[in-house]
Amino acid sequence: MQDVLVCRNISKTYNEGDADTPVLNDVSLSIQAGEHVAILGSSGSGKSTLLHILGGLDSPTSGVVEFNGKALNALNSNALAKLRNDEMGFIYQFHHLLGEFSAQENVAMPLRIRGLSTKEANEKAALLLDEVGLSHRKEHLPSAMSGGERQRVAIARALVTEPTVVLADEPTGNLDDSTYEQIYQLLKSLSEKKQTAFVVVTHDIALAQRMDRVLRIKDGELIDTDNAKERA
Repeated sequence: MQDVLVCRNISKTYNEGDADTPVLNDVSLSIQAGEHVAILGSSGSGKSTLLHILGGLDSPTSGVVEFNGKALNALNSNALAKLRNDEMGFIYQFHHLLGEFSAQENVAMPLRIRGLSTKEANEKAALLLDEVGLSHRKEHLPSAMSGGERQRVAIARALVTEPTVVLADEPTGNLDDSTYEQIYQLLKSLSEKKQTAFVVVTHDIALAQRMDRVLRIKDGELIDTDNAKERA
């Protein structure tokens, strides 16, 4: 199966005054089309930094990230932004919804940026909100919604473009058990239909065990890889 996302020998060091803080050290991995990968690690281990680098939201100090054979560091800012909008979906630990826009408008935003009409973008957004169980809340602002509802809106926003890969940071942290299962089945269905790959940073062992692979990061190094389906 084709590799859609590859990083080779990624290292990341943050410079703060006279101090250097290494976060990632010579990390290499590849993600195949349709694959579900969990990244486990304690706070400060570098897993969220790796996720941001995979999505082109941060740059490595050394090493290269390739998406479908294209090196992200070879793209200018406009080309990188277009690639993220066309091919990637992001689910953040904190939803990052736009507070002045309704749930439907937030979900439609990536499509509007892509150039779809307001009508078409809102129709697609309404369908995704229905799939995450929020059709009755589509006109509400984020401030009028619970934490779990806001997270479901953020998940719908990440999926509305039917991306090639979804990068998710603790995507189920604010969800109750029934909603968690609903969201998991939605992600699974999208993966089966569109061969969407998912890279999920999580502390949730139960979620990780449902992935195809589990990667562990400790002190900035990728130290272990398990086949989660065989273990579960």
